[in-house]
Amino acid sequence: MDQAKVLIIASGNADKVREFSHLLATLDLEIRPQPPGLEVDETGSTFAENARLKASAVAKASGQWALADDSGLCVDALGGAPGVHSARYAESDQARISRLLVELAAANGCIDPEQGQGNRRAQFVAALAVADPSGAIQLEVEGHCPGEILTSPRGEGGFGYDPVFYVPEAGQTFAEMAKELKGRIGHRGRAFAKLSEHLAALNLVKTQ
Repeated sequence: MDQAKVLIIASGNADKVREFSHLLATLDLEIRPQPPGLEVDETGSTFAENARLKASAVAKASGQWALADDSGLCVDALGGAPGVHSARYAESDQARISRLLVELAAANGCIDPEQGQGNRRAQFVAALAVADPSGAIQLEVEGHCPGEILTSPRGEGGFGYDPVFYVPEAGQTFAEMAKELKGRIGHRGRAFAKLSEHLAALNLVKTQ
């Protein structure tokens, strides 16, 4: 029996590595976390640039194929912010949501963040990049989930901006959705659907 190919997840976050492992469970791959102590500066101006930076650095450091992602929330009325700074927008999820609602209200000419006038369109974006052991990028995909920002949180699940990100096609916020539904229509799930279509072409996984 052929030995499974190794794929390094370019993250030191154990929860993210588990999520990737679950999404890639049907493929003939041995999933491993990135080497301990490895830190990659996310200096890119786009999600795709940051995903490339992380995938390339981890592949070179490990000598294995590597998969990286970068994702975040882009709000139309804020010129795409918080964008690549989504995780660093404030010190906690609650503070990030509060800042988002205040700045969105101001951008729409409202004083009260609970007023819902103006442009509230937004989208979550996930960029994935796969690098070969030399660090060269061999595959890139992006997934997008369009929605809008509510004036107040709804739902108990999820994390980050999920309670205020409403998806019209589902009639729910990310925080109200079942994990299966979010995994199917969410930005990361859509990106992975594209990724799995092309991984076999890289000779990283065996074709049946």
